Amino acid sequence: MSPFPYKLVATDLDGTLLRADESVSERTRDALAAVVAAGAAHIVVTGRSVPWTRHILDDLGYEGLAVCGQGAQVYHAGEHRLLTSVTLDRQLAGLALSKIEAEVGPLALAASRDGLDGEVLVSSDYRVQEGPLPVVLFGDPTELWSAPLNKLYIQHPTLSDDELTRAARQTVGSLVDVVMAGPGIVEILPLGLTKATGLSLAARRLGVKAAETIAFGDMPNDIPMFGWAARGVAMANAHDDLKAVADEVTASNEEDGIAVVLERLLG
Repeated sequence: MSPFPYKLVATDLDGTLLRADESVSERTRDALAAVVAAGAAHIVVTGRSVPWTRHILDDLGYEGLAVCGQGAQVYHAGEHRLLTSVTLDRQLAGLALSKIEAEVGPLALAASRDGLDGEVLVSSDYRVQEGPLPVVLFGDPTELWSAPLNKLYIQHPTLSDDELTRAARQTVGSLVDVVMAGPGIVEILPLGLTKATGLSLAARRLGVKAAETIAFGDMPNDIPMFGWAARGVAMANAHDDLKAVADEVTASNEEDGIAVVLERLLG
C-alpha cells in the first residue's frame, strides 16, 4: 500500500457521505477507516447544526472534531462538547430579512438556535424535508429573535433556490452571507462565515494545513471549502457551480463516490 498523500479528509454529510436514507455504506466506512489507519484524520464538515448532526456521528462511532452549522460550530463528538460557536447578529439579520422581502415578497422562515440542544423553529409555510430531524413550529415572529441564532433559513413560494440565493445576495450581500446548501435550503449566515472558516479552525487544532487536505462535497456551500483545501472532489450528483470549481468529479453519494477516490489514493 502506498502512503496516503493527505493528512486530512474533509467530507460534507448530505449528498456526499450520506446516502438518501442517511446511512453510510460499508465500503465508504472501510475506506475512511483505512485512511485513518494510514495516519490521516477524517473530519465531517456540514451545514447541519450540532443537534441535527450528533445522532449521525454517534451512529458512525465518530469521536473526533466536526464542523457544523456551515462553519459556525466546531464540535468534539467524542466529548459531546461545543468548542467554538459563532452566532448571527439578530438585529442585522432582521434588517437583511426585511430588505430581501422588500425585493422578492414574503418568505417562509426557519431559524437554527445556538447551542448543543438548539431548536430549529419553522413557520407554518416553511417546507420541511421529510425525516427524523426535530423542528418547532412558531406563530409569533418575535419568537425567532428571542434567543441567539446560528442561521436563518428562507424559502420563496415561486423562486427557485438558485434564483432566491442570487436575489438575496444582490440585495443584502454586504450585510450577511447567503448560501444554497441543498434542495429547498437557502441560508442567511454571519458575513464571512463559511465551511472554510470552521474547517481552518478545526484543522489548526489538529495540526493540519490546507495543503494537506482533500475535501468532498456536493453543494455551492462547499465552494469555500474547496477553495481552502488542496484538492476538492465533487460528487456526480453535485450542483453545477461546485463541479465548475472542483479538481475532480467522482461517483455519486449513492455509488460510494468518496470510497472510489480514497481507494485509488490508498493504492
